[in-house]
Amino acid sequence: MMVHKRKIQIPALPSQQRFFASSAFTKGFSGPVGSGKTYALCCEALQCAARNPGCVGLIGAPTYPMLRDVTLTTMVGILEEKQIPFSYLKQENVLTLPRSKSKILFRSLERFEHLRGPNLAWVGVDELTYCQPEAWTRLEARVRDPKASRHQMFAVWTPKGYDWVYKRFISPQEKLPGHEAILAAPGENIVVLAKRPDYYEQLKSSYDDLFYQQEALGQYLNVYSGRVYHAYSEANQVPDLRYAPEAGLCWALDFNVDPMTAVIAQHLNGKIHVLEEIFLRNSDTITMCERFEQCADRYRQVYQAANPGQPLPVIVYGDATGQARSTSSKTDYELIREFFRGKAQFQLQIDHPRANPRVKDRVNSVNAMLKNASGRRRIHVHPGCKELITDFYEVSWKQSGQFELDKATDKKRTHLSDALGYLVWQVEPIDAFHRESIYN
Repeated sequence: MMVHKRKIQIPALPSQQRFFASSAFTKGFSGPVGSGKTYALCCEALQCAARNPGCVGLIGAPTYPMLRDVTLTTMVGILEEKQIPFSYLKQENVLTLPRSKSKILFRSLERFEHLRGPNLAWVGVDELTYCQPEAWTRLEARVRDPKASRHQMFAVWTPKGYDWVYKRFISPQEKLPGHEAILAAPGENIVVLAKRPDYYEQLKSSYDDLFYQQEALGQYLNVYSGRVYHAYSEANQVPDLRYAPEAGLCWALDFNVDPMTAVIAQHLNGKIHVLEEIFLRNSDTITMCERFEQCADRYRQVYQAANPGQPLPVIVYGDATGQARSTSSKTDYELIREFFRGKAQFQLQIDHPRANPRVKDRVNSVNAMLKNASGRRRIHVHPGCKELITDFYEVSWKQSGQFELDKATDKKRTHLSDALGYLVWQVEPIDAFHRESIYN
């Protein structure tokens, strides 16, 4: 049987070309969002499949939605564009290339213990910095197919500080032998910029300055060390901040017992005005409701003067744990509903996430509103919110490498900023994983 080979030309940016040309057994491609990392990953995977006919390779991603919506979509787009025959078995997440008789497994790396089993010729991972290091080491042990002509480990990622990926691939002191990282320059992807010339300028309005430097410029920074709310300054304080009667109130709570805290705010035209705070020691949900009712009464009077006969709209925000049963066998949100059920002067609505966001995503959202990379401030705080302001200055990252807030040094800290964060996450979130395939 005669096999006809077809040479396929794949256009590549300068940094992608260096990545493809690297002969390192373990190689990486690091760059900002929009630098063509997933495209490079998929092209490298196809080269590995061609070099190892009849063998199995694996492409992994931090979460299944990302694997499905970005990584797999990009791969299918390349195959269709280049008219490369393939079949995809959705139930097993396996793609087969009939010309080389190679198979590519697509796997989420959230549960890395499930990666044991297959003998692989090669492995490629999308957004490695958002994966656990154990997932990578489990996969390293699987790259051992004796039929493979050339074993290969490769990954692409967005910088995320001096984390385990930086240490393994880049650090002058800790870089492992046989590892090479190619660093893409910001603004290099002319394909993205041709479609959206203002791509990076738009990111400036969504990200705070440090997060923008990391995500959009691809720089390695200690974003998750030291002071958490680094974007806050006295410029966020507005002494004459007043209630606007054209809108109702946002009531955002942290259901910790000591202290139990809340902020009373307004969400107006993409901005958040924090009017006052509630800080209660050794308290409970009912006491918090009573205190909020007292505080909200003056806003109700102003609102009803401007909107005769209308109840004051109040939207309640908090974290997902407020759905959990308390010692009274009722959830915090059920207790709030019951308290205000017979109070016709308030129109209550509860808005909370089904599951809590990652702490760093919530913090990034708050910092982006405190001051984004364009210098715009969209959170204004009344100077009377002293505990919240103290949070902004004093809350720090726990030195665990797990993106945790330090809640132990001062047990009064984090709760009011957490409460504000729940509000921000619901109305103005940013997500580091909001990525699009160029083939969508």
